[in-house]
Amino acid sequence: MSPLSNDTAQLAPRTAFDGPALTFDLPGLEIGVAEYDEGPTGCTVFLFPDGAATAIDARGGLVGKTGDYEWNHAICLAGGSLYGLEAASGVTAELFARRRYGLEDFALVSGAIIYDYGARETRVYPDKALGRAAVRAARPGVFPLGPRGAGRSAGCGAVFDRARGEPAGQGGAYGQFGPTRIAVFTVVNALGVILDRQGRVAHGNLDRATGTRRHPLDELRDRLADGGRAEAPAGNTTLTVVVTNQRLAAGALRQVGRSVHSALARAIYPFHTAMDGDVLYAVTTGAVDNAAISPTALGMLAAELAWDAVLASFDPGPVRDGQ
Repeated sequence: MSPLSNDTAQLAPRTAFDGPALTFDLPGLEIGVAEYDEGPTGCTVFLFPDGAATAIDARGGLVGKTGDYEWNHAICLAGGSLYGLEAASGVTAELFARRRYGLEDFALVSGAIIYDYGARETRVYPDKALGRAAVRAARPGVFPLGPRGAGRSAGCGAVFDRARGEPAGQGGAYGQFGPTRIAVFTVVNALGVILDRQGRVAHGNLDRATGTRRHPLDELRDRLADGGRAEAPAGNTTLTVVVTNQRLAAGALRQVGRSVHSALARAIYPFHTAMDGDVLYAVTTGAVDNAAISPTALGMLAAELAWDAVLASFDPGPVRDGQ
């Protein structure tokens, strides 16, 4: 018998959610989330009605993305692996319709995907209809946390054994520093474990028999000492969107993205492996100038928020307020 798929299921997009959510205040950004419960899988769309400058930093051996524009009207993150890239075409189609199908101003949409089939048996993926539904549901100032949207069936920490992975999802954090506003959103479907601020394993690589979590490096050393093998399963990715309202030159925006992506290795270990497809989008709406915060300083602030966002992907807890 064939598994449940988009062709055999009666799919209805879900766009309203209860549960924890990050609230933020960043004009020029709206977020829409849509899911198929039948998957379960989903997509998360970051909508920039007036467009926004974008820099992309892609690392790891299994990257799946589309668009790669330096100016975007939307960024679409989705489950479904490469098939989930269809959701980005739905975002494009919906924006095309909003433009009354005019050809003077093309809607530019970039997108990236995670492999989320490991935790489910269906072959349902985020398609064009789901992408359109997410755009229609977009609103400012709210970002659902945990197993929502693109992170609906995400997990982490299956470093050497899928059975020791744990459910994860999407996390976010927001800070305001004078006129500068920064928000970081991430979908954690990582090979690595999540580390807390003390470097301890907070999530992933769980021994369910004992209820304990081990640091992957400790386990690796023990496996090798015992003459065992240390092979990692494929199908892992962390997707991140960093948004600020501070105007940045293209080179500075690109470097901010690189520095934040590198800093995420403090929160996820191991990171950027051959089995991961990590992608980070650094975006600015360019609404304010703030000489008090250099691009380097902005990257430092965003990196701390990124760690908060990762920690919020499985247990939201208190959210940084930037004060």
